Amino acid sequence: MAATLRRAKPFAALLVLWIWARVWSLPIATAYHEFPRDGTVIELDDSNFDAAIAAFDFILVDFYAPWCGHCKRLSPELDTAAPVLAGMSEPILIAKINADKYTKLASKYEIDGFPTMKLFMHGIPVEYTGPRKAELLVRFLKKFVAPDVSLLESDSAIRDFVEAAGSNFPIFIGFGLNESVIVDYGSKYKKKAWFSVAKDFSEEMMVAYDFDKVPALVFLHPKYNEQSVFYGPFEGDFLEEFIRQNQLPLAVPINMETLKLLNDDKRKIVLTIMEDELDEKSIKLVKTLRSAATANRDLVFGYVGVKQWEEFVDTFDVSKSSQLPKMLVWDGNEEYQLVVGSERLEEEDQGTQISHFLEGYRSGRTIKKKVSGPSLLGFIHSLVSIKTVYLILFVVAVLMLMQYLSGQSEEDPVMRRAHVEPESSYRSISENQSIDEGYQPGDKED
Repeated sequence: MAATLRRAKPFAALLVLWIWARVWSLPIATAYHEFPRDGTVIELDDSNFDAAIAAFDFILVDFYAPWCGHCKRLSPELDTAAPVLAGMSEPILIAKINADKYTKLASKYEIDGFPTMKLFMHGIPVEYTGPRKAELLVRFLKKFVAPDVSLLESDSAIRDFVEAAGSNFPIFIGFGLNESVIVDYGSKYKKKAWFSVAKDFSEEMMVAYDFDKVPALVFLHPKYNEQSVFYGPFEGDFLEEFIRQNQLPLAVPINMETLKLLNDDKRKIVLTIMEDELDEKSIKLVKTLRSAATANRDLVFGYVGVKQWEEFVDTFDVSKSSQLPKMLVWDGNEEYQLVVGSERLEEEDQGTQISHFLEGYRSGRTIKKKVSGPSLLGFIHSLVSIKTVYLILFVVAVLMLMQYLSGQSEEDPVMRRAHVEPESSYRSISENQSIDEGYQPGDKED
């Protein structure tokens, strides 16, 4: 027995040394690699990747391929955003890695297209699917690292919070409200809205945000110039219903980004189709739609111009000969309803016409129809289908090329190597836009 223990001692010592090495390997590796913190985009490889993730609380990593067109367009945007993000009170560093070369890391983090960006928060990766333009990217990433609920101690703190939040997300400020009431929603809707509680404020703030008693939860969305107040009850589903409904503006411009938000909302969509949503008549109509939406919060009111998104509009059997504006009720899936007698909106007294349309819908005077293209989910996920088709075509093309080169090699021993950049891209549906406008968060190459 004693002899056995003596023999075991060297193994025990080795085990202790191995455990010590494992425990200290990460800090040692981190210390060994020095990374710039001045806002330079950091180039990573398989030797320093783990050290970089451990060295920073927040680091955005761009998994790219040298031949990828979308990656090349993203690169200068990251160069512009990097120093701004690095200079924040909670700095976010930007790094990039050639995932086409370091395939083990690409496989580990499930990279299936380029570019793919992942934000590592204290070592935990979350895929970033927001905008890629530098200014918007900075605004979106600020939201990721902000506290779930900010505590505001003065009028100046409230003003600073609203200014820093910007105009891309809805903002909720609780006045005289206990933080515990909204902390769960601050966490649940962290990526979609800003939340705060004002602990101390003056009557000037009550006038500015149009509330006359507390507790009150003020909602504002600077981008759409919308504001409203919720006085309770703060129990049950009432509070979350108020927060959820205000994730969207009263009248929603339909595009790829808002479709993703609509996917989370189960309400029916009152959709108005117009020639051009930016012309003067359409802008006036949108104001009328907002008024109707205020009195009908059980429905979502959306609008889209043929000029802005013809492919989407076509799914509702709208052609060049159709009389517009046209209203319908869409279930967000494969069905929509036309209201008998309210097929289109005339120019005069559109408010009354919208009221008649809603009365007809609620009383069941409707004709059900099927969309002739993808459903809401179909539009969102159609990019995945396109990507799959492109991948199959690319594989077939490679096989044909290999077969051709194999035949050529029998006649000519010297073969030229060709580098072919895949031009087929994972793009948004709106192909009639410019390259900059069509450069959407989901654009990737296989």
